[in-house]
Amino acid sequence: MTLKLRRALLLWAGALTLALLIVIPLSGGTRAMAALAVLCLVGLAWLRADRRAAHSAAAYGLGDIGQLPPPGYRHPVVLVCGDGLHALFGAVIAEQWRVRTTSQGCYVRVPGLEQLPAVVAALENLRPDWHGQISVMFIVNPGAHTDNAALAGRVRAFCYQVALLRKRGIALPLLLVSYVQASQGDGPWFDWEGDQSGLGVRENGTHLSLADWQRQPACHQDQAMRVRTSVQLNSVASWLTERVLPYIVPSDCPPLACAISFVPTLPENVPDNVWRRWLSDRTALVEQGEVAPGDSARVPFPDPLLALLPTHFRNEPMIRAGVVALWISAVAGVIALTSAAWENKLLVRQVTDDLRRYAAIPQPDNRNEPDFDLREDAVTALRRDAIRLDNYYRQGEPLALGLGLYRGEHLRVPLLDTISRHRLPPELLSRAATDNPVRLDSLSLFAVGSARLKPDSTKVLIDALVDIKAQSGWLIVITGHTDATGNPEQNVLLSRARAAAVRDWMQGMGNIPGSCFAVQGLGANQPIASNDTENGRTANRRVDIRLVPEVGACAPLTAGPDRQPVAFRDIQ
Repeated sequence: MTLKLRRALLLWAGALTLALLIVIPLSGGTRAMAALAVLCLVGLAWLRADRRAAHSAAAYGLGDIGQLPPPGYRHPVVLVCGDGLHALFGAVIAEQWRVRTTSQGCYVRVPGLEQLPAVVAALENLRPDWHGQISVMFIVNPGAHTDNAALAGRVRAFCYQVALLRKRGIALPLLLVSYVQASQGDGPWFDWEGDQSGLGVRENGTHLSLADWQRQPACHQDQAMRVRTSVQLNSVASWLTERVLPYIVPSDCPPLACAISFVPTLPENVPDNVWRRWLSDRTALVEQGEVAPGDSARVPFPDPLLALLPTHFRNEPMIRAGVVALWISAVAGVIALTSAAWENKLLVRQVTDDLRRYAAIPQPDNRNEPDFDLREDAVTALRRDAIRLDNYYRQGEPLALGLGLYRGEHLRVPLLDTISRHRLPPELLSRAATDNPVRLDSLSLFAVGSARLKPDSTKVLIDALVDIKAQSGWLIVITGHTDATGNPEQNVLLSRARAAAVRDWMQGMGNIPGSCFAVQGLGANQPIASNDTENGRTANRRVDIRLVPEVGACAPLTAGPDRQPVAFRDIQ
């Protein structure tokens, strides 16, 4: 996987973890510490990925990765091992790789056969999107060996390394290449593919059979030269078939093609090599040309053969990263859903337990009974639950309870209904009706000069709804008051509109019949403090709620053309 993909996965995992910290209910300090820990872990993983990418080549002892083409390179990448590597890549430190890029492909020098798996691992680490482009070229030069047994061991060692790689799922197509020193060097490439017995010729972008290539020139001298080349070519092909292929074909790495190129000089040719002895034994001929002095001779790369190599340009690292990202997302989603389901279960359990506890306590007749304090504690708990659920209803449930799993809404109405039906003992109810009206500060409910309830007035109104008990024979009278500033007539209208707004909220949220209410607006006519001071004016801006005995109140009325329901009567 590329460094960019690793970084993207790290950022994605970190973002999902931070999102989970928002979803999972934690205290502020715990959430901040966890978020800091996540950021530190992502930073450390980021640095580790950078170091791993920077030191990958050094870890494998392969030198500078800057020689490699970019990750988007879309030509065959051929690992070259075997004989005469310095004739292809030039002089290089024995244990380092070297890269040569041509118009047809990229060639990577493998220092030794035993290092082939290390080079493949390094390439997969540095360029993971090259997985389907990597192949191997094994060079066997007949003039470079003096011992057939040593040559056979070298071929077996190569096949063993390729077999190890193929067991790891790396296809690694194989080209078998031979360079032969001959006077007619710098010619075309001769090859045969797989089980084909006939030799072909690749020259100037064309692929001809050997017979057609022999007949191609009109000049008799050129035809004679090509016939001599064909004879020598058949000898080399026979030598490869007899001395090399028997150790390759039975293994798990048969070559896609075998190719031969004649070159004028080959620095590594040695006297009395196995090729000279084989040729002398079978044809009584002696190989032409002498061993070239020095190491300056260069041989061509087999670019015409690269078209034979299968390449797969599927973006496997991107697919693999996508799969990992999906798994990370799935795990995060499961954690978030599990947390939300558990929190909803706790919420439902808490509210239903509070409701059951309240229902299990009998209604006391007076304040001195033992059940009075228990029932009031139960109502206090229900009041807290009601404020919580009503806030969720108006402002939306938090993420910790959301994700489509919120289950508190179906408990809100029964909860408010239970609170509205709560009754105080008769002695306390009579005292509340006469001496202690429920008094609400207008500034906590309304903006200045407005009769529209503030969004944050819910808690104050729920407290009032709990204290005011609608019952047959009692009328809930809601009276609005203002201070003495402003127009008196406007103050009366404003105070009445505010009382009506409180009535509408209590009627809707407490499920109280409309016949239980009456509203009035008195403006500044009944102050409870002096209007000469700011504190006094603040106290006078209020909404009072009283229970007033009235026959037939809080009961359905028969409406008629000349009769107005109690819910909309104004008490002057």
